[in-house]
Amino acid sequence: MKVVDATRAPGSPNPHHVDARKLFESPHAVVVLITLQPGESLKRHVTPVDVIFYVLEGVGTVEIGDEKATVGRDALIESPARIPHRWINESGSVFRVLVVKVPKPTEETKLL
Repeated sequence: MKVVDATRAPGSPNPHHVDARKLFESPHAVVVLITLQPGESLKRHVTPVDVIFYVLEGVGTVEIGDEKATVGRDALIESPARIPHRWINESGSVFRVLVVKVPKPTEETKLL
């Protein structure tokens, strides 16, 4: 059994310049923990695979395509492949979301 302590997983450099920690990677999926501090956001981007988001802590705004929603803890959000999306933390507290990419991308994410 492999146990990963998300708080000790190393951060990965990323074009969004936010705290992103890869917790799991296989040929079938990638799992990343993203933490956005108050006022931080991801840049609008497109992933080549489907993405599932699960909100762990806080309240954030998600934009997928032309849709926008404010979501909080325990919300699960689906983001289809090749649809522009981003996260925004407009709250005064930390926002954490678990990101699951299925399957593992073979192409890079593209910033818009």
